[in-house]
Amino acid sequence: MERDSTERVRKTKPVSSTLLGIINEDSRAANSQTSKSTTSGTDAARARWTILRQVLRQRQMDTSEAKQVSVRRFATFDLFSRKRLVTQDPSDTSDDQWVEYRSVSLPEYSALLRDNLGPLRVDEVLSSFDNTGNVCVWPSEEVMAHYCLQKRHMFKGAVCELGGGMTCLAGLMVAICADVKEVLLSDGNKKSIQNVRGLVERNRKAEMFGSAHVYARVVRWDCESDISALESHFDIIICADCLFLDQFRVSLVDAIRRLLQPNGMALVFAPMRGETLGLFCDLAQQAGLCICKHQQYDAQVWDVHLKMQREGKEAYDENIHYPLLITLTKGPQPVRHIQ
Repeated sequence: MERDSTERVRKTKPVSSTLLGIINEDSRAANSQTSKSTTSGTDAARARWTILRQVLRQRQMDTSEAKQVSVRRFATFDLFSRKRLVTQDPSDTSDDQWVEYRSVSLPEYSALLRDNLGPLRVDEVLSSFDNTGNVCVWPSEEVMAHYCLQKRHMFKGAVCELGGGMTCLAGLMVAICADVKEVLLSDGNKKSIQNVRGLVERNRKAEMFGSAHVYARVVRWDCESDISALESHFDIIICADCLFLDQFRVSLVDAIRRLLQPNGMALVFAPMRGETLGLFCDLAQQAGLCICKHQQYDAQVWDVHLKMQREGKEAYDENIHYPLLITLTKGPQPVRHIQ
């Protein structure tokens, strides 16, 4: 997590956010890694349910097993600083905690995110339409937001973020830094979009956006009416870490193909996660899309990656944490400054 002034934000982050992050990442890793021994799996499951019980009872995590499971997670490439904003409005009695995400490399660009997303509901965790992006900013989303800032001059026309979760941080950054006409922030989860609409309104009031039309809506990749309403509309589509859900991978490829304009490009950031990225690329090629895979696309991100590998951090696993950049087009890839 971020250092210095942002330490206070981390301490005040709701425990439910920590829990859901653990549940989500474990479910993602399950699609990409071979199961370990029955004993170790049982211990990990027991530790996670220990955390669940403590969250529901509003207690701190105090067992060694629970602490081990909760901290052994790579959380950030440290590409953005976090600063908690204290409300000056005495009439505001909500529990919302607004945080300013500011680019470390380009500090003139920042966005406002809401940190407190309300109490955890177990039924939503277990049954809602893809909760994986619902609380925190995942490393792939963080990297994609950073990349969009670095390559802001390549963004033109209409831009869409697919599967942006509760924050759509990368899409927000495009709306803030790029000379674009339209930015759609989308996810398949209604609760996510409800929150993103609040983010759009708050950032608009703070005059973060230029003249672009910025809006949020539910877009399910497997919903014909959602896709047909936006067919061939976008110059650029961005998407972070959405390839691991087996039941939606084909739908995602089809949505990208249909939503892109003939000369459009999609930027997909995702870690290998076992075979999931390869399966996505195979499906994209079968659908007639041209793909190009980039491993080294940003010096700052690459340096952090090498440092984590060199230091042998237990929390860092390249297979599930280092996002590759996949570019997709309907025809031969144009010459653009991707790297």
